[in-house]
Amino acid sequence: MKIGLHGVSTHYSNVMTDVRIARDTGYDSLEILSSKILRFLDNEGNIHELKKRISDFGLETGCVNALLSIERHKGEQKDEMLAEALRLTRVAADLNCPTVQILALNGIDDKSDTEIMDIMAQNIHEISLIGQKYGVRYQIEVVAFTKFRTLQQGLSVIERVGQPNVGMVIDFWHLYASGATPEDVARMDKNLIYGVHFCDGRLPRKGEAWDQLAQRNYLPGEGEVDIQAWTNAVKSTGYDGLWTAELFSPKHWEDDLFEIAIQSRETMEKIIGGQNL
Repeated sequence: MKIGLHGVSTHYSNVMTDVRIARDTGYDSLEILSSKILRFLDNEGNIHELKKRISDFGLETGCVNALLSIERHKGEQKDEMLAEALRLTRVAADLNCPTVQILALNGIDDKSDTEIMDIMAQNIHEISLIGQKYGVRYQIEVVAFTKFRTLQQGLSVIERVGQPNVGMVIDFWHLYASGATPEDVARMDKNLIYGVHFCDGRLPRKGEAWDQLAQRNYLPGEGEVDIQAWTNAVKSTGYDGLWTAELFSPKHWEDDLFEIAIQSRETMEKIIGGQNL
């Protein structure tokens, strides 16, 4: 098992500083935000220097998060999506990172369920073939406020794609908010779990629109998610890979990021160890 610092938890930090925060606050690994790594590279950052820094600090890169809007399926938009997939896949390969996260947003919410599944299966199949050239795999995150939102949809697409480098990330909040249960996760094949996002939050209140910045503005243990139950479910599968504490919280992004990183890690380790908060 590896404990990773999620780049969104340190939202306002750059990637080089994230490496230092992870080292100084007791993490094993990094889940690097794609926006941070691409900004680094677009401003003359050297991927090999970053890789050396990560290694010299005794860390590894567990995931690059994420290739967004993988629902783009027509013309130039699809070409752009596949080009982005190629770039992030090459970045992951250069960092010896095994996994890139992929997710759909709201671009095909007007389609029928059948059309959505067809588009997802086709696009993810094409993405998977890119990864096979570079030894990279992809974890699907189903996003609660889209129409490609359920655990079962994700698993069905994996089965349809039929490639060995496609799995899922178990994101506690997204799965809770889309109606899944810990029991659903406990029934999964551990080999289809590529990562875990240890996070909390709540459902939209009556009359409230979906807004992650409001509904996820909580430290683990502060929201509605029974994070102990979700953790136990993942553990029951035999999964022993990367766990990252994902803090999607504008309130806490204004705190001391080193202290937040420590608190997130300590909470995650306590829950994984079966200790009550």
